[in-house]
Amino acid sequence: MSDAESGCARPRTALSEAEVEALVHGICFKTGPPRTLGVEVEWLVHELRSPQLPVTSERLAAAYAALRTLPLRSALTVEPGGQLELSSAPASSLMECVTAVSADLAAVRTLLAGDGLCLVGMGHDPWHAPRRFLREKRYDAMETAFDRTGRAGRHMMCASASVQVCLDAGHEEPGPLGHGRRWWLAHQLGAVLVAAFANSPLVGGEPTGWLSTRQLVWTQIGAGRAGAPPLDGDPRAAWARRVLDAPVMCVRGDDGPWEVPDGLTFREWTRGGAARPPTRDDLDYHLTTLFPPVRPRGHLEFRMIDAQPGDDGWIVPLAVTAALFDDPAAAETAYRVVKRLAERAAPLPAPHNPLWIEAARSGLADAELHEVAVACFGAALEALPRLGATREVLEAVGAYTDRYVLRGRCPADDVLDGLRGPDRATAPFGAGEPPAVFGKDFRS
Repeated sequence: MSDAESGCARPRTALSEAEVEALVHGICFKTGPPRTLGVEVEWLVHELRSPQLPVTSERLAAAYAALRTLPLRSALTVEPGGQLELSSAPASSLMECVTAVSADLAAVRTLLAGDGLCLVGMGHDPWHAPRRFLREKRYDAMETAFDRTGRAGRHMMCASASVQVCLDAGHEEPGPLGHGRRWWLAHQLGAVLVAAFANSPLVGGEPTGWLSTRQLVWTQIGAGRAGAPPLDGDPRAAWARRVLDAPVMCVRGDDGPWEVPDGLTFREWTRGGAARPPTRDDLDYHLTTLFPPVRPRGHLEFRMIDAQPGDDGWIVPLAVTAALFDDPAAAETAYRVVKRLAERAAPLPAPHNPLWIEAARSGLADAELHEVAVACFGAALEALPRLGATREVLEAVGAYTDRYVLRGRCPADDVLDGLRGPDRATAPFGAGEPPAVFGKDFRS
């Protein structure tokens, strides 16, 4: 019997707990020399002339129907709230990735502009309340599950956007490019990336008190769903335990709404906790419902970076992250300088530890994060020519370093400066009631 929802024809054979562990071990960390990279860029879609006005579902549907006729090299998908995502194919070099995605984005922007729409790079929608655009069983179930613990899940689903950098897991053997080192580094350096690229300080037109409200949202949807595993053991074993102990989002069925169990873990499911046993397809689906800051999918998916302003702002976090992980000298520098941050992170995994929380709240105003960021961006600038970066990419990273990193700032600071300007009544971000979307004032 095929799984109609997944489109997969594999037989529905029940999985045991041991089989789940073995499968996760085999599929989530594919080791070898780092050779490819990719990027997934998410964007809010707003009215071109009056971005504070909501875009109707009908206009979004028509725009996406037109976009799907474009000959893009990247995969175009739509997020639950109508955010647009372009996912690059695995590229053999940084510049191959940048060139392909830049061309696709130019085509997308041209078509959207003809419809009076534009792409906006911010980590959280500054004006509009979360509103679901896609009506599918997956998102119905996701919304039901998230609503049990508050409204953070709706904000994650429908009002957030990011730059997700995808890098190979690394060598099986230890060393600067070994998968164990890269896994550890990703979770320590991830806080620096949160701080340096924070770009979501507003909800409802008002400051939330956090420079990366998007990262705050991630902390509030639950450690079981969005938390990293402990870093004090083998990455494969730790991730397998996290997968088994994570809550099941839904039990899919062929007819009617999907069941949304309350508190059932995948481990309990393998032990008979639901009406039917889980299958390989259920495991594959379960893996897509976990949202840790670094998600192993054979490669490593860095999910902590807010969407960036400007047409080409996304290139800077892609280039910096690639340099700090794929260039051996830069990786060694990054590993050395972030060691001082590890004590602030322990013992709680990301993003629920003090280091990550302070990165999201204060950005590079935190003196220690600022010092580490300066060293890491400097190492990235030295490494990028060795990765074949063009002069334009080097200038973009250099300009970002000068404008933000060296000054202890991030794009969210620019947004807040605009809001606090002398012409508040005509500032680009409209005023509104103080946000309390998660049952409390964000500024507390």
